[in-house]
Amino acid sequence: RICMVRDANGSGARRALRDLGNPSTAVRAARVVADERRMEVLLSEVVAALSHALDITEGQPRGHARRTCLIGMRIGDEWGLDDAQRSSLFYALLLKDAGCSTSASQVAALYGSDDAAVKRDRTTTDHRRPAESIAHLWRQTAPAGGAVSRARHLRSLVAHGADGSRALTAMRCERGADIARMIGLDEDTARAIRELDEHWDGRGYPDGLGGDAISPLGRILCLSQTMEVFWQEGGPVAACDVARRRSGGWFDPELARIASRLEHDERFWEGLATTDVAGLEPADRVMRIDEAGLDAICAAFARVIDAKSPYTANHSNGVAWIARELAHARGLDGVECTMLHRAGLLHDIGKLAVSNRILDKPGKLDDAEWAAIRIHPAMTFEILSRVAPLSDFALTAAAHHERLDGSGYHRGVDGSQLDLGARLLAVADVAEALSAQRPYREALACDEVLAIVGRDAGTRLDASVVDALAQVLPRWLALSRAPRAAAA
Repeated sequence: RICMVRDANGSGARRALRDLGNPSTAVRAARVVADERRMEVLLSEVVAALSHALDITEGQPRGHARRTCLIGMRIGDEWGLDDAQRSSLFYALLLKDAGCSTSASQVAALYGSDDAAVKRDRTTTDHRRPAESIAHLWRQTAPAGGAVSRARHLRSLVAHGADGSRALTAMRCERGADIARMIGLDEDTARAIRELDEHWDGRGYPDGLGGDAISPLGRILCLSQTMEVFWQEGGPVAACDVARRRSGGWFDPELARIASRLEHDERFWEGLATTDVAGLEPADRVMRIDEAGLDAICAAFARVIDAKSPYTANHSNGVAWIARELAHARGLDGVECTMLHRAGLLHDIGKLAVSNRILDKPGKLDDAEWAAIRIHPAMTFEILSRVAPLSDFALTAAAHHERLDGSGYHRGVDGSQLDLGARLLAVADVAEALSAQRPYREALACDEVLAIVGRDAGTRLDASVVDALAQVLPRWLALSRAPRAAAA
């Protein structure tokens, strides 16, 4: 079992902010904090905190997954699920959107719109009603484009059709199930996530399952997430009304009846405002994670991050690998290298909040688009600082675009405020990005990458780290570009 920093108020992250001028690295500070306060890490706390990243990817306000969890667990309790089922349901509710980034690029391309806005609008649309579906398309298809652009995207959406939507849903749901398996959750959890969009009458996606062919947990996921988004729109009345209105169509009639009885439980609905899911996991089935388990979570969420764009398919893994090897080359110990590897895996988690219309744009970004990009490190810090065992390297992870001369972002600090971990991560991020394909250029060769990075050595990037890159980068490129590459 793992002993890690546990700080519910994020004081470790704030300590790093206070001590920016201190020459000690953030990872060394984390070890001091860890010596002062140690306890086991609950898987539920880590997953619940990281669910905020899934919310923003899905275009939902923060707390959506947690509120869905509160609704779903209450329905499960009323339905009489046993502790094993409740445990599987708990994690399925929090991770139901783990595959949502997989379809982001295609959604943005099809609609010619912000993928998060499209997804958010679709959650309150009954796409099986032609009038609602047409209204949704009219609102979301190329809203910033002219008539020609809108017509072109509408033709693409019509051609995409039900089969295309089914394929996108299958990809999304299967990826979500795989993420659950990577974390080590059971097959009941994975299956429920896979069946998130199946409907009671067999007209859902991706497999057209109906009735009892859908697992009990999958039925609860579909109902509770829909109730949550309607609760956002109109409170308990709207949430329970959609359960009644779609009973027998989208939802299991028995579950819809249970849900509708909650309408006048004021204390329950008021509790959604806190998004507090602590205590919902069955006490005798509380799951704790060790070091390997924490690494698995970081690796799983790196896959969520990199799936956001086809041009970042292996970026987080690459940055983590390069950063760890650079850390070895600079003489950091095993604990420090491990923490930097985790920081590399999660450094771009804030990009889940950026539209794919920006991330995948082949041309030059305009001022508004560039401003949106520059916010993502701040989002990375915000998300990671919520997670106790990750908060002490949140600042390092969020500093990957900072530069020694103060020309970087999001904070624009200079070298006097950048520890070694931040300097290592900055070089790793630049090197991996240059060596990978992007929408506006092909991947660069090793010598080209080293030449470009070398021009910034000593001014914008740490010269000693750039020197170490010459030994590390060729090994990464050999590993990543080999057939069936699987970098560890």
